[in-house]
Amino acid sequence: MKVPFLDLKAGYLEIQSELDEGLINFCKSGQYIGGSKLQNFEENFAIFVEAASCVGLANGLDAIKVSLTALGIGDGDEVIVPAHTFIATWLAVTSCGATPVPVDCDPLSYSIDFKKINQAITNKTKAIIPVHLYGQPVDLDPIIELAKLNNLFVIEDAAQAHGAFYKSKRIGGHSDVVAWSFYPGKNLGAFGDGGAITTNNSDLSEKIRVLSNYGAKKKYVHDKIGINSRLDPMQAIILDIKLKHLDNWNNRRRKIAKKYLTELKGLGLILPDHFSLSEGAWHLFPVRTNRRDELLAELTKKDIDAIIHYPIPPHNQKSYSKDFNHYKLPVAEEFASQLLSLPIGPHLEMDAVDFVIDTIKNFLK
Repeated sequence: MKVPFLDLKAGYLEIQSELDEGLINFCKSGQYIGGSKLQNFEENFAIFVEAASCVGLANGLDAIKVSLTALGIGDGDEVIVPAHTFIATWLAVTSCGATPVPVDCDPLSYSIDFKKINQAITNKTKAIIPVHLYGQPVDLDPIIELAKLNNLFVIEDAAQAHGAFYKSKRIGGHSDVVAWSFYPGKNLGAFGDGGAITTNNSDLSEKIRVLSNYGAKKKYVHDKIGINSRLDPMQAIILDIKLKHLDNWNNRRRKIAKKYLTELKGLGLILPDHFSLSEGAWHLFPVRTNRRDELLAELTKKDIDAIIHYPIPPHNQKSYSKDFNHYKLPVAEEFASQLLSLPIGPHLEMDAVDFVIDTIKNFLK
């Protein structure tokens, strides 16, 4: 049985008529930059995530970078980041001229370890970027409180957390600013790259919109040094249609996660049983084992797609190792050698889930 890690085609086919109609009308419109369709999505996404405003951008990396720039963070500043995350979190900090300061992850939540953040704060620290990794909400309250005590900004990286909750409130408006990615493989994915920023600060939202549009509020009048990072209206149409189905698709992910958690228990795998089943968006289902590479080989042999997220921590990447190889980040490094993500897409049939579970059980016997 072929088990895809994520079946994007099936997602399209489920809502094909809606998508086709929207795309055909877009092609006929002649409005290919900005316009009402983009505005509609921005308004609807802001409402969905319980934020005051949303600004669409070209991708998730730009969303973090523009957030940092809008908050005045740049050369000589430091930004606290998780040691265990996709490298985009770090790249955004570096690209605006600041220095990422890594903090190791908590072995239970897999998120940034709050207990270690305080010792990473210096007089150069300007912000903390918690990442809602795997679609699981970071415990934000203590981080936001610590940031207030130290006059720091909090920028949430929510690239994997579309539709997730923190204490019954949607991720999207808890902190100063929240950065999103709509890469096709995300829970809410476009048909290409896309991103957004949500915030409850109207002045900051306007600044972000200007910075992402060549630094201009009015055409040919450039008040800021900006960039071109706009969400295409075609992608906005797709995302607006998919947004109506997101909760349903996330609930399918939760059903699969519950089955994995129940049926893979007690086999020797380290399961994400400290994740929130109901509040997490379950973008990924990571398991840990010292036999990771052997298990991956067995799943591959059975035509089951599984993925390693992430095999090399950012501080060990060639691009960063020269400046960061002195950091001791043992949990992140252990995770890099142990973690394997199992298929958990919303269009994965339950017989395929059973096949994954049976294959793992047979391997671990």
